[in-house]
Amino acid sequence: MEAASGSSSPRNPTTIEEIFRDYSARRAGLVRALTHDADTFFALCDPGVVKVYYKDNLCLYGYSNGSWEVTLPTENVPSDIPDPVLGINFARDDMDRKDWLLAVAIHSDSWLISMAFFYASWLSLNAADRNCLFTSINNLPTVYEDVKEWLVVQDKSSEASGSRSRIPQKSHAENEEEHKVTLCGSCGEVYYNGDEFWIACDFCQLWYHGKCVSVTPTMAEKIHKYKCSSCTLKRTKQ
Repeated sequence: MEAASGSSSPRNPTTIEEIFRDYSARRAGLVRALTHDADTFFALCDPGVVKVYYKDNLCLYGYSNGSWEVTLPTENVPSDIPDPVLGINFARDDMDRKDWLLAVAIHSDSWLISMAFFYASWLSLNAADRNCLFTSINNLPTVYEDVKEWLVVQDKSSEASGSRSRIPQKSHAENEEEHKVTLCGSCGEVYYNGDEFWIACDFCQLWYHGKCVSVTPTMAEKIHKYKCSSCTLKRTKQ
């Protein structure tokens, strides 16, 4: 099994809030696979490598701990949960890289919705609850939207690099830092130097939308060291 990040098998969501958290975490993992980790993801879907290991139809999974994995679909028939689109590896070399990433992003959005409403049906949510769930989901950007914006940022960075022929070149480390794309540690949305307030955890160094962690600029001024909920939970378990 080719894995980019560790998989996770927690208990199934039992409330609307838990379904939405599950959706958001899986979404964050998929966005990371198709942006920050795009080179690793691309390599894992190499059709030549796949044939050596007799792996025909690979899938991209996002997990509820925010990680992602390229692997085979489940062997259970019918599967315990909906499977992502099959065979993303075979389309890789027949398409432009950007178009392929965007195509995987679209299929990932479809899978995320199917997962959310699979759990909604399992819990027998009524129409009002399903509408509440969809509204929460619809308030987040799609994976496709985040990946498309990330590709635009990368293109602009490449164009800027190409136009600096007479400017002293920066070191590789400086360029990496300059072109790094930041994702919200909660919802996975990409940061584009907008006016929206973000805050960084002083312990894990991840960045978060203020709205995602319920912290305002005024509140942040009074916080000496901000600790995100994940770091707080880790400290509690120690």
